[in-house]
Amino acid sequence: MATKHRPEHHSEPRLESPMDYAQHEGTYEGFITGVKWVAIISVISMVILYFLIQP
Repeated sequence: MATKHRPEHHSEPRLESPMDYAQHEGTYEGFITGVKWVAIISVISMVILYFLIQP
């Protein structure tokens, strides 16, 4: 037979510090800029290597 328990009263949830959206957006923008530069440099490198290796 199951025992009956009284529902426990929980304390109010604590609100954590709010996320710094400006910092988050700045970091994301920097990441996207970095990815764009890596893609551009990769394409330029492949084109240069194509013309250097071509017999």
